[in-house]
Amino acid sequence: MATTENTKQKYIEAAGRRKSAVARVRLFENKENSFSINERSLEDYFPREELRILVERVFEESGVDKKFHVSALIKGGGSSSQAGALLHGIARALTEIDPNLRPKLKKAGFLKRDPRRKERKKFGLKKSRKSPQWSKR
Repeated sequence: MATTENTKQKYIEAAGRRKSAVARVRLFENKENSFSINERSLEDYFPREELRILVERVFEESGVDKKFHVSALIKGGGSSSQAGALLHGIARALTEIDPNLRPKLKKAGFLKRDPRRKERKKFGLKKSRKSPQWSKR
């Protein structure tokens, strides 16, 4: 558990990853659930409602009584990948707060990192797997 220098407020920090997106997540105890993602609100950062629902689902599935302020710095990837990284980071931070939540979050699939990445292009091919058209002559 770390503290910030200027406010002396305690927080839990965890990193979440999905594909090439990385989210540094800090959970502060608060009176209500609120989000600050790259110094923007959740609605502002994720305009698609399905991504906001995905991120907020962690708190619903875990059944945590406490309310938290989520502060996150996210880099890389697309919007869907960033939402997955944020979800992964929040789940990891919640398991640090209460280790008894781990089986519940693991069963829901929130602690699994999505490792898929774009495959590199190979020499002699047009793309990573597409070969040039074969010609007899």
